[in-house]
Amino acid sequence: MEEYFQLRQEIFVNERGWRDLNCIDGREIDAYDNENAVYLLAIDQNRVVGGQRLYPTLLPHMLSEVFDHMVQRGIPRAQHIWEWTRYFVIKNRRIGRTDCRLLAAIQQFCLEEGITEITAVVEMWWLPRWQQVGFNVRPLGLPTMIEGQPCMAAAIRISQESLDQVRSIAGLRGSCLSRNSGISSRRDRVPHVAA
Repeated sequence: MEEYFQLRQEIFVNERGWRDLNCIDGREIDAYDNENAVYLLAIDQNRVVGGQRLYPTLLPHMLSEVFDHMVQRGIPRAQHIWEWTRYFVIKNRRIGRTDCRLLAAIQQFCLEEGITEITAVVEMWWLPRWQQVGFNVRPLGLPTMIEGQPCMAAAIRISQESLDQVRSIAGLRGSCLSRNSGISSRRDRVPHVAA
C-alpha cells in the first residue's frame, strides 16, 4: 500500500500537476483512504504497476463532498453504488494490457460484490476509452474545467457483457483478481490484479 500511495504522488501530483492534493512524506493520501476504501492493485513481480480505489456512496465521498456541482439531477447513492477514484497505470506500462486488466478487475470485483454501478469524475478523454472496452456510461452533468482539463461526472453500469468484452481485449481467459487470503468483509479486502 505504501508503494501505491507513493505512485499516486508521482502520477497525480508530479506528473499530472494536481497541486491541491494532500501529500504526506511523498505519499498522496486523502480523507477517503480509510477503512471503508477498497483498493484494486495491479502487481507484477512484487511491484505495483497500477491501481484504483472504490468507496461506498452511502458515506460522504468525493462526488458528494467535492464535486457535487458537477451533478445536475442528484448524486447517485445506494449500497450497490460505489465511487471509483485514483485510477492509474505507471508510465512504462501504459502501452499494453495493464490498463485493460485493471478495467476488467473493476467490473469483476463489482459483479462479485453486488455493486451494480460506479460513479467517477474523469477527464473527457476517458469516454471514448470506456466505449472502446464496452463500458456503459451515463453522464451525470455537463463538462466542467478542472486543473485545465474538461472533466465530467459519470456513472458506469456494471455488467457481465462489459466484463466479457474488456476481458477479451485484455487477453484474459479467467479471473483477473487474486484476493488476500483470510479476509472476509468487503471493506477490508485488497484484491490484486494480475498485470
